[in-house]
Amino acid sequence: MRLRHKDLLGIETLNAEEIELFLTTAASFKEVGARTIKKVPTLRGRTIINLFYEPSTRTRVSFEIAAKRLSADAINVSVSGSSVTKGETLVDTVKNLQAMAPDVIVIRHHASGAPHIVAKEVEAAVVNAGDGMHEHPTQALLDAFTILEAKQKLSELKVVIVGDLLHSRVFRSNLQLLTKMGSHVVVSGPPTLIPPHIQELGAEVAPTLDQALVDADVVMMLRVQTERMTGAFFPSVREYFRLYALTPARLERAKPDVILMHPGPLNRGLEIDSAVADGPYSVILEQVTNGVAVRMAVLYLLAGGPGESK
Repeated sequence: MRLRHKDLLGIETLNAEEIELFLTTAASFKEVGARTIKKVPTLRGRTIINLFYEPSTRTRVSFEIAAKRLSADAINVSVSGSSVTKGETLVDTVKNLQAMAPDVIVIRHHASGAPHIVAKEVEAAVVNAGDGMHEHPTQALLDAFTILEAKQKLSELKVVIVGDLLHSRVFRSNLQLLTKMGSHVVVSGPPTLIPPHIQELGAEVAPTLDQALVDADVVMMLRVQTERMTGAFFPSVREYFRLYALTPARLERAKPDVILMHPGPLNRGLEIDSAVADGPYSVILEQVTNGVAVRMAVLYLLAGGPGESK
């Protein structure tokens, strides 16, 4: 099959078949990372531009590694060292980049909807690497890939997502993907950090974290995004940890083969206990490893693979 769009702007526009295409393609690329020479000639001669308006470690580096493992030329544009600091607009920036004929522009931006604006202005394929509080589609895809590796399925799983749901683009993308693929999503967090009408999007709100964790197949903890908060959303760090942090005792309520996930970076001692984060149920580092394979698949399918958009 082929993708219906030239861009990957969100999970919202993907159907189940397209999600499966990304995941099966990622599976075929994962073994490249285990080779002595970690490179295939698939995208030789293609140019990938990483345009990041927000700080990032895992996402930016994994996109760069993914491009280089596909033999593409990867160009990283740091906003602090670009014409943005001189007052250049987003549209002018991407039009100038388009004039250099890139094949893919990967963009992370603090404003929700920024990648959609870019996609309308350029011929290159656009990948949303996180926009404001909207979506982070490649994170959801790598999370799904990690779950699939551990559980051999995405349907009929109880996935518990905990924490700062209100500000989390990771949560929004995961909720859409998991419900499309047949999982049951249960959420927990401070009432002030749970988006209104969340049930209409397919999530069940649990009264307490302890109740949410019962018989969970997957537990996904989210970072408390203090940089996006303009007021007091919970009384104190101590109170948050007491009510919503994942501890070894709490995790015992889940299924014996539960897996623990976190998109990073971790706030140890706030949202998660180190004994859990570094424990036997954690697949946090596997998520990072899988992020490279998934982003290889995304770049391949958008920049020249047999599933590319027409």
